[in-house]
Amino acid sequence: MTHSSPDDLAQYLTQHIRTVPDWPAPGVQFRDITPLLQDAAVFQRLVAAFVARYQAPERRPDVVAGLDARGFILGAVVAHELGLGFVPIRKKGKLPFTTIEETYALEYGSATVELHTDAVQAGQRVLLVDDLIATGGTMLAGQRLLERLGATVIEGAAIVDLPELGGSARLKAGGLPLFTLVEFAGH
Repeated sequence: MTHSSPDDLAQYLTQHIRTVPDWPAPGVQFRDITPLLQDAAVFQRLVAAFVARYQAPERRPDVVAGLDARGFILGAVVAHELGLGFVPIRKKGKLPFTTIEETYALEYGSATVELHTDAVQAGQRVLLVDDLIATGGTMLAGQRLLERLGATVIEGAAIVDLPELGGSARLKAGGLPLFTLVEFAGH
């Protein structure tokens, strides 16, 4: 299936994103991307959109980093298709080698992500991938980890943006360019 515009692609992908009401908490409209992954044609089209963007010389990264856990799925496939390495940014306690960590605020409490100290080299251009941007905390923490090791995060990429939660505005205000394919109004 071919798509002539970003709007056509967004509409196509939106048809394959399931909304789960009141999960994980009452009032939350959870945007579930697993149906995008289950249909081979949809998954291929999704990956192709990211690959087309990042194979352009001015946007091409040296490495792709993915945020635990759904950012691993898309990020690893995009890295593979671009012929690049992939770096996982994991939840605390999941990486076996020497790590650095970054803690960020959640709505209730906090979370910590970690990165191996040898995951990237100073000066490398990194594409940071996740499935969805809500408050932006996870992506911001990932960016901070990569920059602490001397890398430059050239762009944050995600399938879905939930702009009303403020994350994309927060990340852009902090200087991180963002690329997303689908926006959902509301929470």
